[in-house]
Amino acid sequence: MAFERSSGVLVHPTSLPNFYGIGDFGPTAQQLIHFLEETGQSLWQVLPLTPTGYGDSPYASYSAFAGNIFLISPDILCKEGLIRNEDCAAAMQPESTVVDYQKTMQLKTTLLQKAAANFYAGKKAVYEEEFTNFIAQNSYWLTDYTEFVACFEAHGKRPWSEWEDKDLASGNKKGRAKIQKNYADAIAFHTWAQFEFFRQWDNLKAFANEHGVQIVGDIPIFVDHNSADVWANKKYFSLNKDGSRNKVAGVPPDFFSATGQLWGNPQYDWKKLKADGYSWWIERFRQMFAMYDIVRVDHFRGFEAYWEIEANEQTAINGRWVKGPGSDIFDAVQAKLGNIPVIAEDLGVITQGVVDLRERYDFPGMRILQFGWGSDAANTFLPHNYDKNTVCYTGTHDNDTTQGWYAAASAKEKHEARIYTRSDGRNIHNDFIRLCFTSAANQAIIPMQDYMGLDGTHRMNMPGTTSNNWQWRYTSSMLEAIDLGQLKLLIAITNRNPRLGYKDESIEVLHIEEV
Repeated sequence: MAFERSSGVLVHPTSLPNFYGIGDFGPTAQQLIHFLEETGQSLWQVLPLTPTGYGDSPYASYSAFAGNIFLISPDILCKEGLIRNEDCAAAMQPESTVVDYQKTMQLKTTLLQKAAANFYAGKKAVYEEEFTNFIAQNSYWLTDYTEFVACFEAHGKRPWSEWEDKDLASGNKKGRAKIQKNYADAIAFHTWAQFEFFRQWDNLKAFANEHGVQIVGDIPIFVDHNSADVWANKKYFSLNKDGSRNKVAGVPPDFFSATGQLWGNPQYDWKKLKADGYSWWIERFRQMFAMYDIVRVDHFRGFEAYWEIEANEQTAINGRWVKGPGSDIFDAVQAKLGNIPVIAEDLGVITQGVVDLRERYDFPGMRILQFGWGSDAANTFLPHNYDKNTVCYTGTHDNDTTQGWYAAASAKEKHEARIYTRSDGRNIHNDFIRLCFTSAANQAIIPMQDYMGLDGTHRMNMPGTTSNNWQWRYTSSMLEAIDLGQLKLLIAITNRNPRLGYKDESIEVLHIEEV
């Protein structure tokens, strides 16, 4: 389905400012929403909000359904009376533009455990009906996740395939009984933590919607082998009898990598998923559309055809394309959930079959401005080649900031970008933002780093690396330094917020320097 012409920001909640070491759902999340409302923007895109796994990546999660409990706001817990002000003070850290995950998770775990203890000791009665309803409404995944993560932590966070007790590793009836008996306290903690996560997120989403802002979520196509989803639903994945991976995911060699990318996620057993009416995927999409207004489907092309690799391969070279479920799965999802508001991440090796699948459901595709240079005028990432049903980005979480991209770009790319933008390149981030906004693309979503004009040291993720990623944060002063007047005018004159106009006295006249 096509969306109305609009604009917004791409920034993950971990990047929001506060004094708790990591952004969360607290006051500065509302500050961001006010920024969007004030500038006439209506989209806030986030990365997956699921628990982070290897490398602190939101794309390597222990669950496709659960929430990342480290996004719970201590300030809100204080207001709810679950912890004291002095507890919050003990968890505070100096303001920083980098997340120290190890330190922060230790401090926040202590805080959350206190809150959980207080909840069960005295506050549970206040939320009894809401808590009971939450457990019932999320029964499809909640028990699997809380039992898995309790056992996972008890095993020193070793993958379930390495657990010595085969009953526990298999997740059979006997193993589940052992987990429920031996790890009851941990299960109770994680049940409350998920309840609190979704309480805070639901309230924040409602606040955003009340202020004219829609939330764009993100659903990775694959899930991690070491996850509650694979542990509890082994039949839906390509596994050997011992639970090890058989066929895994990745992408073939291309211009960017001579050996391709070996992601290692287990492939799906699509025949068994289809035989069950795609119930696991339907429940996953149901969860996503309860959390978000719009969902970006990562690696959309994998539904049309996916690159399959033997698990014992060291690179992605020796893989093969396998036909995916195609329209069959989306027909099944829409039969249960109705028309679904999806953005298709259609980057990479895109065939006519992928285009046809996306267009069948009128899903908008993505265009990345940084990819537009260095080839020719027919490059589909150049704005003059966009159609309306498109989302334009200067870059994504996987790209460098636009300033960082320009600093590292080839002389040819820089020259073409300067000619196209009719600029000297000194404020290339603003030039690219203007190109996105003036393009025909119905949506323009800009990474926060580009609104702030930040260099490559503020990059969120470097694909193919496993350290020093997902750490970037901004400060409140950095947000306040954005020129709201110029941004509001640009949004108004490009018709991305029709309620703003040239005569709006709150909008300052844009000053154009002669090139």
